[in-house]
Amino acid sequence: MPEKERKNKWRLVLTVLTVGALLVLILALHKQIGSTISNFHKVDLWVLALLLPIEFANYFAQAKLYEDSLKTLGHKLDLKFLFKFSLETNLIATVFPSGGLSAISYSNLRLKKKGLSTANATLVQLLKTVIVFSSFLIILIFGLFLLALDGRANGFLLLVSGIITTTLVVLTLVGLYIIGDIDRINTFFTFFTRVINRFIRIFRPRIRETIKIRRVRITFRELHESYMIFRDNLGQLKWPMIWAIVANLTEVAALYAVYVAFGHWVNPGGIILAYAVANFASVFSILPGGVGAYETIMTLVLAAAGISPSLSIPITIMYRVVNTLIQIVPGYIYYQKAISPEKITADATG
Repeated sequence: MPEKERKNKWRLVLTVLTVGALLVLILALHKQIGSTISNFHKVDLWVLALLLPIEFANYFAQAKLYEDSLKTLGHKLDLKFLFKFSLETNLIATVFPSGGLSAISYSNLRLKKKGLSTANATLVQLLKTVIVFSSFLIILIFGLFLLALDGRANGFLLLVSGIITTTLVVLTLVGLYIIGDIDRINTFFTFFTRVINRFIRIFRPRIRETIKIRRVRITFRELHESYMIFRDNLGQLKWPMIWAIVANLTEVAALYAVYVAFGHWVNPGGIILAYAVANFASVFSILPGGVGAYETIMTLVLAAAGISPSLSIPITIMYRVVNTLIQIVPGYIYYQKAISPEKITADATG
C-alpha cells in the first residue's frame, strides 16, 4: 500500500474512533445525560466557561514539563510545538483503548522528527507519566487532609488511597530497578518482546518476528543510558515535578469548576480523591477514555466522601463531555496537521 494511502487510511480510522468514543460515552450514559440536560438551566455558563482557561493552563504546564525534561537530555524544543504535541498525545491516549502505549508509540514518531532517538522519546514519555502520578500523591494526601477536617476520611477512603499510593510506589520502584541495570533491562524487555511476538503470530503466522529483538536491545541500551543521565541530574527534575503538580491541580480545578457551575461548593478533598481513583482505574479499561469505568468509580468514591450520586452523576457527565470536547477538538486538528503530507515533507527536509 502506498505511503500516502496508508496515512489517509489511518486518518480515517482515527476519525471513526474519535466519533465512536463519543458515541459510546453518550449511549452508555444516555439516561444521566438526559438528566444533565434537563438541569442545564441551573448551570452558570460563565463559571463553566472557566474550563477553557483552566485547560489551557493544564496543557501549558504539560508543555513546560516536556521542555524541562528534554533539557536534561540536551534537547531544546519549541514550547509552542510541545503545547500542540501535548494535545496530540492526549487525543491518542483518549481515543485508543491501549491508552498510554499508543501515546508512547505516537511520541516516538513525533519526537523522532525533532532529533530524538526512540529511547529518548520513550523515556521522556515514561518520565512524564511517573512524575505526574508521583506528584499527584502529594495532592492526594492534601485531599485526605481536607476530608479529615470535614470528618469524612472514613476507612474505605483511606483503604482506597493506600492501595493507589502503594501500587504507584511499587510500580515506580520496580520500573527504576529494571531500567537501572543494563542486564536487567535486556532480560526483562527481551522476554516481554518475545511474548508480544508470539501473540502477534496468532494473527500473522507467516511473520516470525514482528518486533526485531536485535533492534529492541539497541533501544533498551539507549534507554538505560538516558535514564542514567536523569539519575545523575535529579536536581533538574525539580521544575518538571512543579509543572506536574500544576497540571494535576488544573485538572482537579476543572472538575471542581463544574460543581461550582451547578451551584455546589463541595469538599475539594472528595473531588481530589475521586479524580485520582477514577483516572487510576480507567487506565485498565478496555474502552476508549475509560468510558463507563471512570464515571462509575468516580460516583462510588464521591458517595463515600458524602456527595450523593444524584448530584455527582450529572456533574461528572457534564465534566467529561465538555472537557473531552475542549481537548479532543484542538488535539484532532493538530494531529491532522502533523500527519499531513506537507508537514511530513517539511519535517523530513528540515
